[in-house]
Amino acid sequence: MRFPFDPSLRHHLFIAVGLFLWVFVFLFFTEPLDIKELYFDEKLLYLPVYSLVASFGYLLLLPLQSWLYVYNARVWKLSSEFLMLFAFSLLGLVMVRLVYLFVVVPYEPNPYSLLYFIKSIYIPALLVVLPIVEAGRYGLGRYLEKREEEQKITISGSGNYEGFRLAWNQLIMISSADNYVEVSYTEDNRVKKHLIRNTLSAVASDLPQLLRVHRSYLINPDHYKYINSENGKFKITMIHDLQCSVSKTYLPKVKDVLDFTTN
Repeated sequence: MRFPFDPSLRHHLFIAVGLFLWVFVFLFFTEPLDIKELYFDEKLLYLPVYSLVASFGYLLLLPLQSWLYVYNARVWKLSSEFLMLFAFSLLGLVMVRLVYLFVVVPYEPNPYSLLYFIKSIYIPALLVVLPIVEAGRYGLGRYLEKREEEQKITISGSGNYEGFRLAWNQLIMISSADNYVEVSYTEDNRVKKHLIRNTLSAVASDLPQLLRVHRSYLINPDHYKYINSENGKFKITMIHDLQCSVSKTYLPKVKDVLDFTTN
């Protein structure tokens, strides 16, 4: 099951900054961890340490997040999101416990036991912090999905026939198939095909950004890999090693757009 996700590390820096501010405000007003015994100036000194621990812990997990995203073929799953939240909670417990022992009460002979610390202090605090983290992550993911949806192109069907919407970078090429056109595109890093009732000429008119290379083929020039010739016949290879013919009629324009030379 997919989960809304933004893979941009720069955007997750904003979450880390927001986490720093939220933890500081939360600790300042709720005063757990014996913070109520601190003077005002001591709060300003120690509370940013906890805030830094929370934001730094989040940043430390970003390489794991990137690895999971690539490992799952650039699809963010709900299970990946749960794993990230669990890792954040576990790492946070270790780091916050160390701060408590060595920064907040370094000379206290009877600090809170680990069990009491987890049950009465860390878990209640975590239940306040995690929803904020998750809201930020979910919000970023939904915003990216909305932006990508707005940028999608539509390959229309003729008459009342249904069209097909997809992102421009998903589209590889379109070929003629009798009274239909066959759309070759990527999804989850796999090549898929979709038939639409229309003519290639109508599609070319609707989407001038596509490159006509043959009377039976339109390609997305962004996914062009290379062109080769054999016995005077030219073929273009696209991503995922999809191939299509290039006719002499369209060859001059193809050469100009794709910036290659032939003998």
